[in-house]
Amino acid sequence: MERFFKRGYLMTVLYNLGIRIFYLLIIIGSFFNTKTRNWLHGRKGLMKMLAGALSEKEPVIWFHVSSLGEFEQARPLMEAMKMNMPDHKILLTFFSPSGYMVRKNYEGADFVFYLPLDTKRNAKKFLEIVNPEITFFIKYDYWYHFLHQLKKRKGRVYLISAIFRPQQLFFKSFGAWYRNLLQYFDLIFVQDTRSVELLATISVTNVKLSGDTRFDRVEQIASESKRIEIAERFASGKFTYVCGSTWEKDENIIAKYINQTSLGSKFIIAPHEISETHIETLVRKIEKKTIRFSKAGKKPEEADVLLIDNIGMLAAIYKYGKVAYIGGGFGAGIHNILEAAVYGMPVIFGPNYKRFNEAVELIKEGGAFSVTSFSECKQVFDELSSKKSEYQGASEATRSFVNRNLGATAAILKYLKKS
Repeated sequence: MERFFKRGYLMTVLYNLGIRIFYLLIIIGSFFNTKTRNWLHGRKGLMKMLAGALSEKEPVIWFHVSSLGEFEQARPLMEAMKMNMPDHKILLTFFSPSGYMVRKNYEGADFVFYLPLDTKRNAKKFLEIVNPEITFFIKYDYWYHFLHQLKKRKGRVYLISAIFRPQQLFFKSFGAWYRNLLQYFDLIFVQDTRSVELLATISVTNVKLSGDTRFDRVEQIASESKRIEIAERFASGKFTYVCGSTWEKDENIIAKYINQTSLGSKFIIAPHEISETHIETLVRKIEKKTIRFSKAGKKPEEADVLLIDNIGMLAAIYKYGKVAYIGGGFGAGIHNILEAAVYGMPVIFGPNYKRFNEAVELIKEGGAFSVTSFSECKQVFDELSSKKSEYQGASEATRSFVNRNLGATAAILKYLKKS
């Protein structure tokens, strides 16, 4: 059996079968789910649209991302490549509708499309049309047929902001087929030294430590963020917590703390869910004076809690806080902590964070705190808001962590210019 895995025959057959089963499930799911319906409908006539949009005379740089998170990692490099190679067209593809629907009009790319289903036929046709001079995959996308066909062509192929863990299939005894995928890249730019060391154990040497481009992105967002007068007046010099992308379990803890604390802190809460029903439910849980951003009036500073009832403002809101609580840690996983950390503020989140390298590292350095209950959250909140030395130490650790990790985009560009 090991011989079959090494040769790749069986694994390729299983991969192709898995792709077709996935497609069948998408078709079935499209009758019941909007996201799967968008996934399916967005790919109808895709090759014809691609052929109509791209000219054979235009050299193309292709960026493929899975969804919004990976888009944010790709964005600094996309914009840098557009500036440094203005004679090239930028093609951006998404796998997920949640990314495509939000960024389909992104002006930093010349063309934005879905990625076709990864079959041999689709990969060959797609690459015949696009003929990319340089291709970038982001973080963890490994599409066998696209990578295999790209390897046959003359263009360069890179994986950026990649991160590897021991439990991944590459490092298993039966992982030869998966390990082979890594050889399709001309170079793999990784986030940390642990990834370099792990890849060395399986003789993968086409690796360069560059860091995570998300740090460059959040710094850019912070430097370009606009003043939000209501939030500025609300905080008005008070010790303010910004609770971003919160879910119900996060909000239950936060509301309980708000109701009990007597330290005079203020709270800005930006829920993940902003439906009218959810906002009203959250308002009822909080006993102190609460205002909604959309109805803040002329004196927001008189309230204790400001609820952000819109989308797209959170990254800029963080700058008005002293401490950030990031939601999602009591569910599938935490949301983006770097948007807050870039302002040099301590970060707090729930227990499900270990898949996020930046959270793991920031905890080690003393700039982040994971809590598993109300009592733990209360202890961290109280210490940060009442003990100046505790707060300053955590804040300095966060600021140092972010500053030390900037520059991944520049490192990648420097290498590309040499190659």
